[in-house]
Amino acid sequence: MAAVNSTMLPLGTPVPLIDLPDAVGERWLLDEQAPYSPALLVAFVCNHCPYVRHLGPAIGAAASRWSDLGVVVVAINSNDADAYPDDAPEAMVATAIEWGWNFPYLVDAEQTAAHAFVAACTPDFYLFDSDRQLAYRGRFDGSTPGNDVAVTGDELDAAVRAVLAGTVPSAEQIPSIGCNIKWRPGREPSWFG
Repeated sequence: MAAVNSTMLPLGTPVPLIDLPDAVGERWLLDEQAPYSPALLVAFVCNHCPYVRHLGPAIGAAASRWSDLGVVVVAINSNDADAYPDDAPEAMVATAIEWGWNFPYLVDAEQTAAHAFVAACTPDFYLFDSDRQLAYRGRFDGSTPGNDVAVTGDELDAAVRAVLAGTVPSAEQIPSIGCNIKWRPGREPSWFG
């Protein structure tokens, strides 16, 4: 396991277009399913990463609350499932059920979404406002496996609530830390160590 930080895509970056299948093959196109929502949260996650496993159920609970407020939540798994079969689509379905993820969990088999978002680790969170400009990127909260900090989701929740209120989230945003995305041979981006 290689722990890395998120790249911290510049605030104000427009949302990259998403056109990916979910774990059962249904296509998810951003412009068709989230054109009028007040906020869009994109999370890069996977099934096997201990950092994601540490937050999994809390992500599900928070996403349900945010969805009730009109936020569109989507998760993307960009890991190489050939090399990491625990991240294969069949396992994604079971993971989503186990953790109460009632949002689309998409398969980025070609890793194009990870490249477009400059995603580096799992988990990695990107919150876009109603104009689909990046308002927050970074961590869920200060909890990581073994650091004895309670999982609260407070940092991401504060950003979501700010965007929903029409205000700008705090500019003091801390990178997420987690397992590096498991790149397919030849797909490693320039920012990958």
